[in-house]
Amino acid sequence: MRPPLPDVPAVYFVSPTLANVRRIAEDLEKSLYESFHLNFVEPLPRSLLEELAASVARDGSGELVEQVMDQYLSFIAPSPSLFSLLPPPPIASTSANPPTPTIPQSTYAILNSPSSTEQQIEAEIERVASGLFSAIATLGHVPFIRSPRGNAAEMVAKKLEGKIRDAIITASRSHGSSTNLFAQDTTGLSNLQRPLLLILDRNVDMVSMVSHGWTYQALVSDCLEIKLNRVVVEQPQKRSYDLDAKDFFWARNAANPFPQVADEIDQELHRYKQDAAEITRSTGVSDVNDITQLDLSTNAAHLKTAITQLPELTARKATLDTHMNIATALLEEIKKRGMDELFSTEEAINKQTVASLLEMMRAPRADGHFTALDKLRLVIVFYLSSPDNALSKDDISELEKELKSAGADVSAFDYVRRTREISRMTLSASMGSSTPTGGGAGQGGQLFGGFTSVFGNRLTDRLQAGGLENLISGVKNFLPSNKLLPVTRLTEALMDSSAASNQSLQETDDYIFLDPRAPKHANAGMAGAGGSGVTRGKRMAFAESIVFVVGGAGYVEYGNLEEWAAKTGKRVSYGGTEILDPGGFVDILQELGKSGSI
Repeated sequence: MRPPLPDVPAVYFVSPTLANVRRIAEDLEKSLYESFHLNFVEPLPRSLLEELAASVARDGSGELVEQVMDQYLSFIAPSPSLFSLLPPPPIASTSANPPTPTIPQSTYAILNSPSSTEQQIEAEIERVASGLFSAIATLGHVPFIRSPRGNAAEMVAKKLEGKIRDAIITASRSHGSSTNLFAQDTTGLSNLQRPLLLILDRNVDMVSMVSHGWTYQALVSDCLEIKLNRVVVEQPQKRSYDLDAKDFFWARNAANPFPQVADEIDQELHRYKQDAAEITRSTGVSDVNDITQLDLSTNAAHLKTAITQLPELTARKATLDTHMNIATALLEEIKKRGMDELFSTEEAINKQTVASLLEMMRAPRADGHFTALDKLRLVIVFYLSSPDNALSKDDISELEKELKSAGADVSAFDYVRRTREISRMTLSASMGSSTPTGGGAGQGGQLFGGFTSVFGNRLTDRLQAGGLENLISGVKNFLPSNKLLPVTRLTEALMDSSAASNQSLQETDDYIFLDPRAPKHANAGMAGAGGSGVTRGKRMAFAESIVFVVGGAGYVEYGNLEEWAAKTGKRVSYGGTEILDPGGFVDILQELGKSGSI
C-alpha cells in the first residue's frame, strides 16, 4: 500500500489499460496526492476515457486531475536509426493454475500460429498499428505508405493510414497547433520531402533472421545477450555493459565487420596510450587515473590541460575496456562455434550442395563439432536459398537425419518447409552468389595482428593467460561481400527506382500505395495496373524512409540497410515489432512447428 502524500503532486506514466484506469480512479477516490498529471504511453481509447470520467464524476474527484495526456511513446529506440515496439502483453489465463504458454508472446507467433483466434490477430494488428503510429507521430511528418498485398503488413498499413488520417482531421477541426501531431508538414513541406514508410511482413525474408552475421552488432546479438543496449558477458565472470549514446566506439563500429573492429580497438588503445603519455610528460603524473598526484607548483597551463583532459581520458579508457572485454568474449565464441566457417559457407550458399553441406557439418573440428542450433540455422538458410523443388525428399530426409543426430529439434525446419510449400516463398535472392572477400586461415592472424598487440597492455594482461593469441590467429579473415538483402533491395526499389533491378521493381510496383493526406477516394487503385494515378503511386524518389517489419527485426538486416544508406546518402530508419536474435527467432519457429500443421 502506498501512503497518502496530500501535499505532493503525482505524475503517472502508464499504459492505457482498464486495470490502470481503475487503479488511477481508486487513487483519486482516496485523494492520495495533491494533484494528478496522467500521461498515457499511447492514446487512451474512448471507452477507457469514458470509464475514467465516469469514476471521477461518481467520486467527485475531478478537481484533482490537472491534465490527461497521450504521449505517443509506445516504442523503444536503441539507436537513432533503430526502433522496436513495446512487447505484446502476456495472455491472461482464466484457469486457477495457468499453464505455461506453448508459444512465446511475439507478434510473429501470434500472427502465424494456427491456434490464434481471429480476435487475437485483430487485436495484435491494432496494437502494432498503434505502436507504429506513435513512432510516426514522433517523427512529425506524414509519410507515403507502401506495403505488399495479402498479408499482415497490408492490414497494418491500412489501419495505420486510418489513424494518421483521423489525427489530421481532428487537428484541422480543432484549429490548434498544440493538438496537431504533424504540424511540421503544415510549414510548406512538399510531397518530395515527405518520407516513405515501407511496411513488410517478416516472411518476405526469413534467411537474414537465422543466418550468421559477421558485423560487430550482429555477433553481439548472436553470441552474447543484448537487450535495450545492455550486453551481458558470462565469462570469465558475469558482467553487463551499457552501450549508450556516449559510447563513441559502438557508434562508429557497430555495423563494421568484426576483423575491422579488432583493428579499431588496437588503434584506439594506441591513441589512448599516446595521449596519456603526453599528460604524464607535461604534468609529472605517473598514473592518469590518480589526479591527486598533480604538483600544484607546476605550470598553470599544464594544470589546466590535465584537469580538462583527465576525465575525458578516464572515460575513454572505460569505453575501450568495455569493448576489449566484449570482443574477447566474441572471439572465444567465434572459435568455439566456428562462426567464421558458418558465415563463409552461408555467404556462398548458392554454391553449396547437400553433399558439401553434410560433409562440412560432419567434418571433425579442433574445437569440437558445430552446435545443434548452428547446424539447424545453416540448413534453414540452405533450404530457403535453394530454388523451388531443387531439393528432393531424399535430400530433405538426409539433412533432417543429420540434424537429429546432432540433437537438434527439427520442428523449426518442419515449419519453414510447410510455410514455403504453402506460400511458395522465393527467397533465393536473399543470399547472393558472390564469395566472401579475404583469405583463409593463414591470413587470419595478420588481420587480427592489431588485436594481438593489444594484449601487452596492462588493461588486458589478465586475458593473455588464456591463450587468446592462438584463438585470434585461428579466426579466418572473411569480410562480408557487397550485396543487398531482400529488405534492402525492396527499399532501394521504392526510394531510388533508377538504381534498382527489374526484379525488385516488378515486386514493388504491385505494392499498395496509401497517402493519408490525399482525399480518401484518391487512394483507390493507386497501385496495380489500371488504377487512377498509378504512375505517381508506383515510382517516386525519396531521400528519407522508415522500414518496418511486422514479425520482428534483426541486426543482420539492420546492418545491411545501414550500409546501403551510407553509400547512397539516403536517410533510413529501421524497426520492427521486436528486435530478435537468431536463437530467439528459431525458438519461435520451433514452437510454431510443434503446434501442428498450418
